[in-house]
Amino acid sequence: MKKFLNDPQYFVDEMLEGLLLAHADQLKSVREDNRGLIRSDAPVPGKVAIVTGGGSGHLPLFLGYVGKGMLDGVAVGDVFASPSAQVMLDVTRAVNSGAGVLYLYGNYGGDVMNFDMAGELAELEGIRTETVVVTDDAASMPKGQEAQRRGVAGMFYLYKLAGAMAESGASLAEVKRIAEKANQHVRTMGVALSPCILPEVGRPTFAIGDDQMEIGMGIHGEPGIERGTLKTADEVADILVSTILADLPCEAGSEVSVLVNGLGATPLEELYIIYRKVHLLLAERGIRVYRRYIGEFATSMEMAGLSVSILRLDDELRELLDMPFATPFRVQN
Repeated sequence: MKKFLNDPQYFVDEMLEGLLLAHADQLKSVREDNRGLIRSDAPVPGKVAIVTGGGSGHLPLFLGYVGKGMLDGVAVGDVFASPSAQVMLDVTRAVNSGAGVLYLYGNYGGDVMNFDMAGELAELEGIRTETVVVTDDAASMPKGQEAQRRGVAGMFYLYKLAGAMAESGASLAEVKRIAEKANQHVRTMGVALSPCILPEVGRPTFAIGDDQMEIGMGIHGEPGIERGTLKTADEVADILVSTILADLPCEAGSEVSVLVNGLGATPLEELYIIYRKVHLLLAERGIRVYRRYIGEFATSMEMAGLSVSILRLDDELRELLDMPFATPFRVQN
């Protein structure tokens, strides 16, 4: 294992310390162990707060999207491990301004259990909470079983759209409605070329041949839908786009936003090669790309691979997508 770290057991702690030192103008901690982070101006009076959470190892997901126009707080777990319900509750208390709190996070067992518990405890304290669980990974379960799918890079869009709605002063019910609508309008498909190494484990999370790739693999190394010989970039893009559009039909003349996400060790040049083909495939179908995002949005440590997310737009979602935001990792004016 070759990594820039000190003692592996302090990997997350030292990462969080560095993050807070680098972005003290945007983030603050609500716990001595720094496992609960909130935007520096929280709680924002009269505003619905949005809280997310999950395991470390996915930067900029989850903590990189705390900031104006996006999230209000995040509960941080160990690498690929859920944060505790207590951390989630501490963050909830810190961001609540009386307008309610939306829990918005990916569909993983530990996160679901702990956020449910935190929500129950918050309600006992008089804090209103609602929940939307992100399920954008089209590869993880077949059509008709969307509620059981994983949440992956498409989570960025739910943060963006729900965050914009909350920033505008909308009610908790309206912010939840937009998050649910965004979840219905986005699909993601990924492909992995290599495993990653968890610092405290020190060995690869799975094995894959040098000439192989896995279509549909999750961001923790969960199995995909097909493992086979490595294909060209154009062939990979075709598989991802075709699968997404079979699950999320987009008629000719419609508009979409596209996110091409690197999983941690894929050069930006390769992401643009993939985007090139994605754009052409959509144009062939008469589908216009309105906004595109290319880079690292939801990683898996140093895993080589990428994912493509497509968000089907309408007038309401387009307006929210255009609203500005500012977080430690991303800015949109």
